[in-house]
Amino acid sequence: MLTPLPALPLRHRLTGATEKMDRADCDQQQLERTYRNFGVVNAALSGWKSVYRREIRPRLSATRSSSLLDIGSGGGDVPRQFLRWAQRDGLRLSITAIDADARAVRYAQSLSPLPGLEFRQAMSHDLVAEGQRFNFVTSNHLLHHLTNAELTSLLEDCQALCSGTVIHSDIERSALAYALFGAATLPLFRGSFIHYDGLLSIRRSYTAPELQRSVPGGWRVARLFPYRNLLIYRAGA
Repeated sequence: MLTPLPALPLRHRLTGATEKMDRADCDQQQLERTYRNFGVVNAALSGWKSVYRREIRPRLSATRSSSLLDIGSGGGDVPRQFLRWAQRDGLRLSITAIDADARAVRYAQSLSPLPGLEFRQAMSHDLVAEGQRFNFVTSNHLLHHLTNAELTSLLEDCQALCSGTVIHSDIERSALAYALFGAATLPLFRGSFIHYDGLLSIRRSYTAPELQRSVPGGWRVARLFPYRNLLIYRAGA
């Protein structure tokens, strides 16, 4: 039986809610099924392939290795795709993917390993404390999970960690996106948290103007089809 979502008009951003998969007592089988399904959902909706082609691939080299940090990597499908695309293009890229949830890290590490991709349980500030630096920093569907203070802290960490380009990709809240996602996912992803948590994520997400008002100078919001916000920072710009 589905738990009713909190009643709130979509013109307001929902804060303070917790997605089912983030609860410590959530069903483990449903959680792992959700991680597996992320690859399907992200491939269809995240738009990372066009972002890779436009923002990442032109700055990679076939002879010089570049480094990328993916924050809040979940089941690991996005950093795995980055590495596959770079390898297909004959470009050198090493990736560190971090998540605060040990369950996500265990799942990602259980998949077939890819040389050049490391999964760690860590927070961004842990890597700042280690003095790490990366050419790229990315995240997928992370921003809407954060409080205002956590968002500010994350962006400060990213500026300290990145010598090149930071790209945070997240959902843009929209009534049409909510309706379409709800209709598409209800019959397709039974036995996982995709439907409920996805709808809740849309309600927790920013519109582009809201996100731009929430970030400091130097960060730019760009819209990406369908219903995506890219939050971009370029070191030294």
